[in-house]
Amino acid sequence: MRSVGVLVTLFMVLALFGPLLAPYEPTQINIPNRLSPPNAEWLLGTDALGRDILSRLLHGARWSLGLAFLVSVIGLCIGTFMGLIAALGGKLADWIVMRTTDTFLAFPDLVAAVVIAGVLGAGTGSLIFALTVTGWMRYARVSRGIGLSLQTRGYIVQARLAGLSPFAIARWHYLPSLLPSLIVVWTGMFARAILGISALGFLGFGVQPPIPEWGTMLLDARIHMRSTPLQMIWPGFAVVICVLAINLTGDALRDAVVEQEHKD
Repeated sequence: MRSVGVLVTLFMVLALFGPLLAPYEPTQINIPNRLSPPNAEWLLGTDALGRDILSRLLHGARWSLGLAFLVSVIGLCIGTFMGLIAALGGKLADWIVMRTTDTFLAFPDLVAAVVIAGVLGAGTGSLIFALTVTGWMRYARVSRGIGLSLQTRGYIVQARLAGLSPFAIARWHYLPSLLPSLIVVWTGMFARAILGISALGFLGFGVQPPIPEWGTMLLDARIHMRSTPLQMIWPGFAVVICVLAINLTGDALRDAVVEQEHKD
């Protein structure tokens, strides 16, 4: 767990300070040295325009991880809010929220995101909107399930009898109980958001060139996949290692939450 946490922390540091460590500008074109293999000057080689791949990876971490963090946090806020409405708003509100959630869950996340991004047009805004729309439902289901289980707890009943508003009850009683489980769900959705951003970028619906993002780097490198496969290997490896580390962290957090619940 400790080594995985160190790896996740390293990725977060790269997302924040990676551009400061980049030896070159990520958009600096150097045609005479295009498609250079890894060497002392370009540690990971150069792409078809002679741009340093290491510099583009470091700059791309901010876009891939930063956008994934933003998408997952927005989805967390929307999903938690909708789940609490379902749990506290009565049978009609519960029915409306859950049927809406089931409708969204009926479609595969990536397929729905591609359709939405395709309708809205390629771009960062469309990317964020598409992944947010397709990513809030799991938070809602978890929030609603835990919220319903808390309704008969003694301190919740006492809070209602004391005249506290539903908003106050949700703020002071529900959210602290929801937080551990939501953090576990968030780690998984954070990893899924990284995959979604990279996939949409590879399909041409995400962050647009010349901005370096791991998915768009894969898109640019696909033409030279046979002659210089390292162009695709480096960003693909970054995505795989980052997602794996975050998923392992989520598994460890889930085990810790389950163990704490058994102790309580």
